[in-house]
Amino acid sequence: MRGPDPVLALSAVELRDRIANGALRATELASACLAQIAAREPEVQAWAWLDGDHVMAEAQRLDRLRMSGAPIGPLHGLPVALKDVIDTKGIPTENGAALDKGRVPDRDAEIVARLKAAGAIVVGKTVTTELAYLAPGKTRNPVNPAHTPGGSSQGSAAAVAAGMVPLAVGTQTGGSVIRPASFCGVTGFKPTFGRIPRTGILQQSPSLDTVGVFARTPEDAAMLAEVLFGHDEGDPATELLAPPRLLDVAKSKPPVAPTLAFVRLPGFDEAHDEMRLAMEELASALGEQCFETELPSAFGDAAAIRERINFAEMAKCYYGYEKRGWELLSQETRDAMEKGRAVPARDYLAALDWPGIFRAAFDEILSRADAILVPAATGPAPEGLGSTGSAIFNGVFTLCGMPAVTIPVFTAGNGLPMGAQLVGRRGDDARLLRTAAWLARHVETLGQED
Repeated sequence: MRGPDPVLALSAVELRDRIANGALRATELASACLAQIAAREPEVQAWAWLDGDHVMAEAQRLDRLRMSGAPIGPLHGLPVALKDVIDTKGIPTENGAALDKGRVPDRDAEIVARLKAAGAIVVGKTVTTELAYLAPGKTRNPVNPAHTPGGSSQGSAAAVAAGMVPLAVGTQTGGSVIRPASFCGVTGFKPTFGRIPRTGILQQSPSLDTVGVFARTPEDAAMLAEVLFGHDEGDPATELLAPPRLLDVAKSKPPVAPTLAFVRLPGFDEAHDEMRLAMEELASALGEQCFETELPSAFGDAAAIRERINFAEMAKCYYGYEKRGWELLSQETRDAMEKGRAVPARDYLAALDWPGIFRAAFDEILSRADAILVPAATGPAPEGLGSTGSAIFNGVFTLCGMPAVTIPVFTAGNGLPMGAQLVGRRGDDARLLRTAAWLARHVETLGQED
């Protein structure tokens, strides 16, 4: 049986450069991705919608464009998968919900328009949990199908991990980019809140919803995210800012070796033994480049505060689903909405005051470090598909709107990957990606020394 096409072993940055200089055709890459999808999809089940003929037609069009000598975009010919909560014109976007079965938007989400303008090929829509919450979809972990891939961006993480596409887009309201990236063994990047517009994307919690990306490396993630960054009048969370240089900075060498602050978040003592030991060993191996520090006791309430905001806003945003067919929603979604309906306005408004307080504590730590080092998840992906795992190590950073990236640097005894998560100051996305790229190289060097 033939293995994957060797072209799929290349990074997205390398693929982009080869297509741009003519060493690789978009049709060759698209064909390799479709062959890998055909080989792995029966087991992994990452896709909610896929049309191979559409993919090949787009690749042929992009090849003709490049050969014509016309200018090409920064993602020319690169296949990208989209979580099925992101609107796509003429392509089903069903939000993982029975109530949205057959829904076909009449316009693209803002980020889809940006991807197409950059020359990316939208390969298809990846599986999401119901309404991007907790009720699991059909996707399985590509490393071991008996285990969960995480949620809610499970299909996007699994598609990249299985080599089906080099790049994918997801969303995070609690831990739905960082956790599945850790479980599946890929890089996940959740940028600063408001840096990527959410116009045309399912809205669950406007104070928390954040678009993120999946890739093999921090540099690949930077290349994709850079295209998506920028102001959009349709999303009031975005700002008019200078275009970022995420890829250039991520590829650059830090002026000095970064310093990391190892933090034992609430819940660390209950994490899987292998994750706790791996994090402690990494912090020790970093030597002078890492110091340990503690958080104030108030952080013990962070998970409940984030949940209060999430559920109250979910009850409002999903009211239309409640009216259309409450009985067709999963028990997980109904429970969250019922909790949200019960939150007093006083408690909701008070909860919105806490992110600024928590950020001040994190900023004090980040005045002494380039990034905060914490686990990306509580351990390897749990066995079974009934749960998507815990987001206890992700939610506080989503609450605070801080950029976070996970890289697959550990392997549990059962062969499943585990990720280390780095978190930076709001707006410091490029520096964080550079630090993550440095750490990935440094850990590889440490492994070679062993």
